[in-house]
Amino acid sequence: MNQITRRLCLLAVPLALAGFAATPSLAQQLSLAQVSSYLNSFTSAEGEFTQINADGTISTGTVYIKRPSRVRFEYNPPEESLVVAGGGQVAIFDPRSDTGPDRYPLSQTPLKIILERNVDLTRTNMVTGHTSDGTTTTVTAQDPENPEYGSIQMVYTSSPIELRQWIVTDDTGQQTTVILGDLVKDGNVPDILFNIQREMRNWGN
Repeated sequence: MNQITRRLCLLAVPLALAGFAATPSLAQQLSLAQVSSYLNSFTSAEGEFTQINADGTISTGTVYIKRPSRVRFEYNPPEESLVVAGGGQVAIFDPRSDTGPDRYPLSQTPLKIILERNVDLTRTNMVTGHTSDGTTTTVTAQDPENPEYGSIQMVYTSSPIELRQWIVTDDTGQQTTVILGDLVKDGNVPDILFNIQREMRNWGN
């Protein structure tokens, strides 16, 4: 897996939910159970995201989520890339490539942590960091069975609880930040959006 592919998959992740907004000046630290309940409170979602890449460049787009195990990141021009997770696989479509999408198991990315049917951040060795600065709660998580796949650091606000951004650190130590726009939860997100074979036909692969 090349570095561009690895970063696209790890950062996307996942799970875009809402952009920074006015927050209480002194918010109580959220518990891991509260954060897990929040992630389990919706099955599908869609919204805009802004991505700060490891090289300092910025990308924007729209994310579609359908738990368990499905997510789609559509990148705006000039990038116009596409990342689709479905059927246990992740496919990265690059308009500059003529060899078809890069594909690999979803289980090899931190995405799987928050795309599971039942998210449980209280599992042993899953959370490696849990702090609060009085305004936000930050939770860092990894796959306890495969920590070498990287980690995701999620930032939440409370009242109501919302995921505002995440930072993904890949297995080389490079970091990518995703800032999330307002997320529309449990709307109509069709299954066809996560069909990798369909996308391969659409892209002529």
